[in-house]
Amino acid sequence: MISELFTTAVLIGILTSGIRLATPYLFASIGEMFGQRSGIYNLGVEGIMLMGAFAAFYVTMTYGNPWLGLLAAIIVGSIMGLAMSFISVTLQAEQGISGIGIYLFGLGMSDLLFQKMLGTVETVSGFRPVSDSLNRIFPDLLPGLAGIPVIGAIVSILAQQNIMVFMAYLLVPIAWFIMYRTTLGLKIRAAGENPAAADALGVSISRTRYATVTFGGAMAGVAGASLSIALLNVFQQNMTSGLGFIAVALVYFGGWRPYGVLFGAILFSMVNAIQLWIQALNIPIPGDASELLIMMPYVLTIIVLIFSAGRMRKPSALGVPYERGG
Repeated sequence: MISELFTTAVLIGILTSGIRLATPYLFASIGEMFGQRSGIYNLGVEGIMLMGAFAAFYVTMTYGNPWLGLLAAIIVGSIMGLAMSFISVTLQAEQGISGIGIYLFGLGMSDLLFQKMLGTVETVSGFRPVSDSLNRIFPDLLPGLAGIPVIGAIVSILAQQNIMVFMAYLLVPIAWFIMYRTTLGLKIRAAGENPAAADALGVSISRTRYATVTFGGAMAGVAGASLSIALLNVFQQNMTSGLGFIAVALVYFGGWRPYGVLFGAILFSMVNAIQLWIQALNIPIPGDASELLIMMPYVLTIIVLIFSAGRMRKPSALGVPYERGG
């Protein structure tokens, strides 16, 4: 029955899952936001996530250290972001086509590496929930807090998350501070709004765009790692299933602002969590409706883009190559 969704245990489970599932959205969307605020959009986020997910998984499986896996994902993502920067900034190629090329490369290469280096779906011991460490160090802490109304539920939700979840949410205020309270953020926004004026004031448009797109690639790699060594602890072919494209859409939904992206990421992840719990509880859904339920995150993406298209003002120079004196 649908009423099962409204029990305390299930609601806590939905919140726990929703908070956790927002992790890859946040990493990928915040990184992409920096690139777009400087004037470059990267539709290759999905492919970079796949490569980051594979690199993190394989290194973690080989060395047994998820931190090394995360570092591998950052390196791979940065390299692919640098490649996108070179194509879009130096060669001034059409950014949409370039991004699709990066995506197809990541999709194909991650598939090939999976077949040649793994061959079958395996699991790794990635980042563990913080409750594991708390129970080891303070064995009586969590059971003692569990009985306190409201506080016990909040502690339970947070304790079931892993370190990458906390890193993703911490990235939001850090991104806001950089974007709106630092000289670097001012340069990034100027490069995306009026690159000619920024150039006249001594801002290197090429260097700024290289830095932001490379950073965006690194964050997309981390987003992939959050799937393969933190949330799922497996790698399989095309495991992102369109998540990277949703992350790009979230930048538009969030109005190119960190807290707007955060709201969108939580909205999408909660919708995904609800449909997963409905399946887990075997709540009877008519045939056609069950298929629509699985499609909910993607349908929501389309709806969001339709309603936000005319409401949000994108950076003026987004997608426009810049050449000094041009």
